[in-house]
Amino acid sequence: MKKPRFLKKGDTVAILAPAKAIEEAHIERAKTLWQNAGFKVLVSENCLGSHHYFSGTDAERTTDFQRAIDDEKVRAIICARGGYGCIRILDRINWASFLEDPKWVLGFSDITIFHQKLAKLGVCSVHSTMPLNYKENSSEAIETMFDVTQGKKVTFQWESSPFVKKGRTEGALIGGNLSVLCGLIGTKDMPDYTDRILFLEEVGEHLYAVDRMFYQLEKSGILDGIRGLIVGGFTNMKDTEVPFGSCLEEIINKHFQYRNIPVAFGFPAGHIDDNRALLLGSQALLEVGKDNCSLNFI
Repeated sequence: MKKPRFLKKGDTVAILAPAKAIEEAHIERAKTLWQNAGFKVLVSENCLGSHHYFSGTDAERTTDFQRAIDDEKVRAIICARGGYGCIRILDRINWASFLEDPKWVLGFSDITIFHQKLAKLGVCSVHSTMPLNYKENSSEAIETMFDVTQGKKVTFQWESSPFVKKGRTEGALIGGNLSVLCGLIGTKDMPDYTDRILFLEEVGEHLYAVDRMFYQLEKSGILDGIRGLIVGGFTNMKDTEVPFGSCLEEIINKHFQYRNIPVAFGFPAGHIDDNRALLLGSQALLEVGKDNCSLNFI
């Protein structure tokens, strides 16, 4: 996996909205945050636009993304928010200049579309918080975002769960939002998960839907190829009127009953305030123990 050049003070970053529309206050806050950290900030032409649900038409959102890719001064593309819409512009984007001169793409949730595309293309990206969430984020979420993009060593340690499967493994990190990731299974943009450590997060889904998506991961062969699983925030999960009968951890572990790989729960990333940045595509060491779990980039 190829890493874009790490950011340095004085570099230009571009903020754009490739999916749902966003309010100006979030963009102004993000602009100030990055400027105070020593960076120049370019806000895309249609970032604050509105076209029904989206920040602009598919063509307008594609133009913003393409301009950021092709602009030699821009070293990082900061996606303002998720929602839905990235899949609509993915095939409109010409990645040729990006492959010649890769730059960081930051975001999560619907931005998983771009993370998966870049994994397919062999380029690292950053699963991180976005301007929509900066105000509520923990200091660690913001700090790790800056640290990861500037090449500073970031390590993670978090409390273990009674549901973990203990073990130690190494592999390149891949993943993002579960439902978005599942939507690319079987498509030309599905990356190779073999020997990877898979990270997953989700929000607002029914428990039965999570079970169904894990069956999709299983039947597509993805779970047979990965070396480990990191489960992040699965927030606002819903149950049916007649209860499904299993909690989230039990649902997930059922799919690893006969797979001898480590499974960790409770990683601080996803649709939560403490949404820490992950360097997707980078080699990592995952250790899952009885009391603690750790993730270190190698």
